[in-house]
Amino acid sequence: MEHRSRPAPGAGADTVTGLAPEAGRTPGNAVRDRAGDPDARWLTALMHAAFFLLLGASLTRFLLRHPGEARTPWIIALSVAIAVLYVIGPVLGSRPTPRSLVWLGVLVAVWMVLVVLAPSFAWCAVPLFFTGLRILPPRAALALVALLTLFVVAAQLRLAEGFDPNLVLAPPAVAAVATAVFVHMQRQAVRQRELSERQRELIDDLLRTRRELAATERREGTLAERQRLSMEIHDTLAQGLSSQQMLLQAADRTWDADPATARRHVRTATGIAERNLAEARRFVHDLAPADLAEGGGLEAALHALAARETAQGQGRLTVRCHVEGERHTALPDRVQSALLRIAQGALANVKEHANATEAALTLTHLDDRVVLDIADNGEGFVPTGRTGTAGSVRGHGLPAIRARLHQLGGTLTIESVPGEGTVLSAAVPLTATSPPTAPEDLV
Repeated sequence: MEHRSRPAPGAGADTVTGLAPEAGRTPGNAVRDRAGDPDARWLTALMHAAFFLLLGASLTRFLLRHPGEARTPWIIALSVAIAVLYVIGPVLGSRPTPRSLVWLGVLVAVWMVLVVLAPSFAWCAVPLFFTGLRILPPRAALALVALLTLFVVAAQLRLAEGFDPNLVLAPPAVAAVATAVFVHMQRQAVRQRELSERQRELIDDLLRTRRELAATERREGTLAERQRLSMEIHDTLAQGLSSQQMLLQAADRTWDADPATARRHVRTATGIAERNLAEARRFVHDLAPADLAEGGGLEAALHALAARETAQGQGRLTVRCHVEGERHTALPDRVQSALLRIAQGALANVKEHANATEAALTLTHLDDRVVLDIADNGEGFVPTGRTGTAGSVRGHGLPAIRARLHQLGGTLTIESVPGEGTVLSAAVPLTATSPPTAPEDLV
C-alpha cells in the first residue's frame, strides 16, 4: 500500500492553471481557434506542461516506492499510452465531434485503469477536468467531473492509513471550485466577445455615420453652390439677357420706320452684352460685381445702377438713388456685393412685374446696420409671406434676396398695397457674425 499524500493544495493550484488558457473561450470552441493570441498560446502550453509534470511525478513516485513489482510494466505502458493520447488531443480539436469524444473516452478510461493500479495518478485529474469541461456540453461535462472526483476520493482513501474527512471533502470542493471558476470565466469570455462585437458594430456605425455626414455635407455644399450660382445668374446674366431681348425686339419693330431709334436700341443692347460679359468673367473667377470692381464702393455702384436702368428704360422707367447717413467704417465686401445684387434683383422685379414709371434706391447708414430700400410706384400686390407675390408660382427674385440676407443675418421687409406700389427694405446688421437659426422676414 502506498503512503498517504495530500493532493488538495496542489490540485487547487493546477486547477487554476488548467482553466486559465480558456479564459476567453465559449463551449465548442478550441484553444487552437485562438492561436493568434500570444497569452492563449502561453497559457495552453503551461497547462500541457502541468499535465506532463503531474504524470511524470506520479510515475516517478510509483517507481521509487514500488520498484520491481509485477504491475510496474503495466504502469509504465499505461503512462506512455496516456501521454501519447494527450499529445493527440490538440490535433483533434475541442469541438464535440465523434473523434474527439472517442479520444476523450479512451483518455479517461486509461486514466481510470492507472488510478486503480496506482492511486497516486489521481493527481492527473485536474487537467482532465479542464479537458472535459472544454469539450463536452455542460451537463455531460459536469457528469464527467463528478465521476473523476469520485475516483480521486477513492484513490485518496486507498492511500490513507485511516478514514480522513479531509480526503473525502477536499476533492469535491476543489472540483466544484474549478468548475465554477471555469464556467465563470467562460461566461466572462462570452460577455467580453459580445462587448467586442458591439464595439465593432459601434465603430462600423460611427464610420458609416461619418461617411453619411461627409456625403450630406457634400450635398449641402453642392446645393449651396447651386443656390449661389442661381442667384448670381438671375441677378446678372438673366436680367441682362432679358433686357437685350426687349431692346432687340424693339429695334426689329422700328428698323424700317425709324432706323435711328432701332440703331440706338442695338447700341444699348450691345452695351448690356459687354457688361454681361464682364459680369460673366468676374462670375467665373468669383470676383466682386463689375460695378464694385470699378471702384467707388457701394454708393457709386448704386448710382451707376440707377443711371443704367434709367437709360435702358428709355423714358418708361426712371430710377433715382439716394444715400442717407454717413459711413463710419467701410462696409465688408460681402455686404456690399449682397446689397448690390439685392438692388439688381429688386429692380428686375420692378421692370418685369410692377409696370412702374419711377423707382428709388435709398441706402441708409445707421450705427449698427445698413438698410437698402427699393420703392416703386407700380401696381403693387398682396404680400403672402415667404413665397413672394400672391398667387406666384414662378420667379427667383424674392427667394434669392431672402437667401442673401439670411447668409448675412439680415431681415427683409415688404410693404405693398395693390395700386399703391411696393417698398422692399433689406436690413443688414454690421455686428452679426453668423446668420440666425430661423430668421423671420417681416411682411
